Amino acid sequence: MKPSFPFRGNAEGVPEFFSRQVLEVRRFYLDLNPPPNKGLVVVCGGLERTTPDYAIHRANFPFFSIEYVIRGRGTVKLGKEIHSLWPGRLFAYGPGIRQDIVSDPASPLVKYFVSFTGGRSRRFLRTCGLGPGSVSGCFPPNELQAVFDELINCGLRHTPHSAELCVQLLECLALKIADSRAPLIGSEAVAFNTYQKCRQHIQEHFRRLRSLEEVGVECCVTNAHLCRLFRRFDHQSPYQYLLRLKMNLAADLLQQPGALIKQVATQAGFSDPFHFSRTFKNVFGMSPDVFRKWH
Repeated sequence: MKPSFPFRGNAEGVPEFFSRQVLEVRRFYLDLNPPPNKGLVVVCGGLERTTPDYAIHRANFPFFSIEYVIRGRGTVKLGKEIHSLWPGRLFAYGPGIRQDIVSDPASPLVKYFVSFTGGRSRRFLRTCGLGPGSVSGCFPPNELQAVFDELINCGLRHTPHSAELCVQLLECLALKIADSRAPLIGSEAVAFNTYQKCRQHIQEHFRRLRSLEEVGVECCVTNAHLCRLFRRFDHQSPYQYLLRLKMNLAADLLQQPGALIKQVATQAGFSDPFHFSRTFKNVFGMSPDVFRKWH
């Protein structure tokens, strides 16, 4: 897909569609006029810390783009819909969609962006769960930063493989977005907030927690509701998540010199060392003793 109008650069060779209302910036740009027969091509991307008066008003944009807020607040109007922005928010746009992006002067936006084109662009956005002109969220809010940082690094290196690496990282980004999507409004958002609260409680107290009953009582939800929340928003049951945290801790403890299986079991919240050993083997495929000797 060719851009609908040609882009010029300024005196430094930077494309004119990049905003100058920024305090700090890391940007890259590759081929701004890629061949039309390509399936997916990364055009440019970067990280911007905006000024308090940052305001972008574009009637059109020739590429598909995803922007990801990591700090600050603001609003985005895509077409006729206005959405609030805060850390963890994502929005997508493309050709034919008007964009109005404004920072809150009291808390200017810091955001990543990546622009791309090609015949697979719309299908790629569907993989993300982000259609052009839509807004979504991710949990935790910083979940996508590492992928965006690597994407920028690859784009800035300008090696013979930079373009292909950027496409592969863009594909990885789509999966990360799909895997970490968070609902924004309505009853779905209320349920997700409850899920977040329960998941965070398990993460902070997994050493002493021994059952779902304890989790439910401390989070003020029933066991059935807790399981429904994890089925809706996670890839594992709450008990599997609790066990995985305990077993990861146990694996770290077993690698310490002189570690005893009975002591590790107690530290991981198991009163019965034999139950601990069976659970450890079910999770990792080897007994704690074999794991300890192997390491």
